[in-house]
Amino acid sequence: MEDFSINEMLEMQKKLQERYRNVWTPLSPENGKNQLLWMIGEIGEVIDIVKKNGGEEASRNGELRAHLVEEMADVLMYYNDVLLCYGITAEELKKAYAEKAERNMNRW
Repeated sequence: MEDFSINEMLEMQKKLQERYRNVWTPLSPENGKNQLLWMIGEIGEVIDIVKKNGGEEASRNGELRAHLVEEMADVLMYYNDVLLCYGITAEELKKAYAEKAERNMNRW
């Protein structure tokens, strides 16, 4: 399987947002905080899976692993909504990520 790029995720999320534009609150900087809160809720669901079952079991048990991956996909969907709310591009994110990684490599 090919790598799954941020640009691909953003495009998929834009299509999803467009499909439900009359149902969901529009993405905007003002609504970004709500998307962040929903993302935190999804992260909580990921944590619950690991907390209740242990990390080893969650990564090895097929049913638990599928649930873990599905919840991680939910986290990524909200993450991409946040990027869209603030107009953050994949290129901006890549640049910031690379710079931060370099600083961290030289930190200790």
